[in-house]
Amino acid sequence: MPESHDGLERLRRFIAIATRLASPAALAQSAELEAAFADLVRHDDWLPEACTVPHPQYYQQYLLHCDPLERFSLVSFVWGPGQSTPVHDHEVWGYVGMLRGAEVNQRYVRDPEGRIAPEGAATTLQPGDVERLSPAEGDIHRVSNAHADRVSISVHMYGGNIGAVSRHVYDPATGQAKPFVSGYSSASVPNLWDRSQFLRASLA
Repeated sequence: MPESHDGLERLRRFIAIATRLASPAALAQSAELEAAFADLVRHDDWLPEACTVPHPQYYQQYLLHCDPLERFSLVSFVWGPGQSTPVHDHEVWGYVGMLRGAEVNQRYVRDPEGRIAPEGAATTLQPGDVERLSPAEGDIHRVSNAHADRVSISVHMYGGNIGAVSRHVYDPATGQAKPFVSGYSSASVPNLWDRSQFLRASLA
C-alpha cells in the first residue's frame, strides 16, 4: 500500500514523540513509547514504497530514521518468501511491530553445555502485534517470514543506530558467537520532511 500524506504525517508524529522522549535523558523503553509504536504499526498507510522492496535472496533492512545522536533508529524489515535471519542478538533494546504478512520469532538461550537452544515455542506476529526485545531479558532469537509464498514486512525500533551496532550471530550447535555489523540495505533514507507540495496546495 503506497504511503499517503496522512501516513507520512503519522510517521513524522511518531518520530517527534520518540525524539521528545529522548530528551533530556537518554531514550529508554517506556509505556508511552510502546503505545506510540503500537499505534504506528496498527496503521498501514505510511511506509514509503521504496522501503517495501524485497530481494530474491536476502531479507532487506531499510533505515527509515535515525536520531541525530543515535539514541534510536526505526527500520523496515522486508522478508521475501521463506527468508529468515541467522540466530542473532541486538545489544540494545528494541520493539518489533508487524505491518504486513506474518513473522515467526524463535527465542534462544545458552544451555548448560554452552550451546544455543530454543527457549519455549516460537511465536507468530500478525499485523498490529508488537514484541519487546531487551538484552537484560535475553534477546537472542531467529526471525522468519511465516509465509513461503509472499512478502512480509515488519517495523523495528532500536535503542541505537542498529545498522552500526556490533552484535553477534550464533552457531546453535556449538554456541560460538561471531561478531557482525548489519548495515542497511539502501544508501539513503526517505525524505519525510518535505511538506512543500501540501503547503502549496493549501495556498492555491
